Amino acid sequence: MSDHPTSARGKVPRKVIPIAPAPIEAHEQPLFEARKKIQPRSISGVFARWRWAMVWITQLFFYGIPWLQINARQALLFDLEQRRFYIFGWLLYPQDFIYLTTLLIVSALALFLFTAVAGRLWCGFSCPQSVYTEIFMWIERRTEGDRSARLRLDHSGWTREKLLKRLAKHLLWLLIALWTGFTFVGYFVPIRTLAVEVMALQGAWQIFWVLFYALATYGNAGFLREQVCTHMCPYARFQSAMFDKDTLLVTYDAARGESRGPRAKGIDYQAQGLGDCIDCKLCVQVCPVGIDIRDGLQYQCIGCGLCIDACNTVMDKMHYPRGLIRMSTENGMAKGWGSAQILRRVLRPRVLIYGAVLLGLTVAMVVSLYVRVPLKVDVVRDRGTLSRIVAGGQIENIYRVQLGNATEAPQRLQLAASGLEGLRVASDTEVTVEAAADRWIVVRLQAPYGVAGPGSHPVQLEVHSPVDGAIAVQAKTTFLVPR
Repeated sequence: MSDHPTSARGKVPRKVIPIAPAPIEAHEQPLFEARKKIQPRSISGVFARWRWAMVWITQLFFYGIPWLQINARQALLFDLEQRRFYIFGWLLYPQDFIYLTTLLIVSALALFLFTAVAGRLWCGFSCPQSVYTEIFMWIERRTEGDRSARLRLDHSGWTREKLLKRLAKHLLWLLIALWTGFTFVGYFVPIRTLAVEVMALQGAWQIFWVLFYALATYGNAGFLREQVCTHMCPYARFQSAMFDKDTLLVTYDAARGESRGPRAKGIDYQAQGLGDCIDCKLCVQVCPVGIDIRDGLQYQCIGCGLCIDACNTVMDKMHYPRGLIRMSTENGMAKGWGSAQILRRVLRPRVLIYGAVLLGLTVAMVVSLYVRVPLKVDVVRDRGTLSRIVAGGQIENIYRVQLGNATEAPQRLQLAASGLEGLRVASDTEVTVEAAADRWIVVRLQAPYGVAGPGSHPVQLEVHSPVDGAIAVQAKTTFLVPR
């Protein structure tokens, strides 16, 4: 028999020689685009000065307010441990959380209003991420030099000079970050007490939160920088929902600037088909998020206006009119409007609605705070003794009453009761509560036997100040008559 297998028809198959497949080159495709470190160039101009003005204003407030004292107490303190909020002479309790909620709503509406009018003003000038990034970049410029020097330092090997410059920069960054974390926690823990605890290495949780917020500041402002604005902040994603064609934005005038290209100073560049843009890329070099505004509006743009300052500087040197990059609107650019026509479109329906709601809420909150009674009264029945008959044929109910003085002065208060005929306060009818303090007292209410049938009857405990008629509260409770 043959050694070769045969097919069904008895034929011997031909020998098949396998052909090796051609080698396939492996290419690694990264899942994410590698981040390119941005080294912005410093620039002077109107918008740069406004940014630094806002840095000074916001940081003087942030670092200074916790040390401000009103009536020997921290002026602005959200004391979570004592559950009290001190806001420039006002004392709010957890029951007054509606005011803090309203304040957050007012802040959100203000952000919507400013965004509808002039884009990301908050992001470019007042956002903590922008402010601390600007401070950290200023330290970087002072320790490592200008943009070209920093780029050379980034690409050079490690030398003694580079090591010293980097150490100096990071040491200053850490000092700013630690002081920022300490100050932030000082809004929730009395800052003078916090300082003593930190110096004595006491208060583990306080020290933990100081270090936590210091690390957040150090990482966000020193390393992440524009990535926070681009990838982490949700505002960059939904800002376009608040824009319309009359929103002021940082805009490049393509009709005037194109075609861009270098040229000698003083030549008739228009005869060569060139626009006003000399393609110096200075607008890109000063941008803190590294975008090219000439490519159109991009969600990464924080509206800081530094590219306007840079472009105006170049236009002045070339003796061209300013405003190749300027604050304008989509309608303004498309229709060739001037500044007056653009500003006339500010008071449009969207802005008026935001403004009206914002004004209404603000006025309502201020009026409510002004007429608010600075006295809290909580009545709790004594569960140990619900109701009893005492000497003289009187029915007595016992209550525990919490009095909260929300003023910065001691208050002398008087107590009275109503709701049943002959109902009176059988315990002390006058009590003193210290400034910004709470006090629990025991109140005994008595009524004549037979004044009402058995069961629960609604009554009121009245607490008022004999000096200030505005301080008066009626607290509802019940009076039990036994069977």
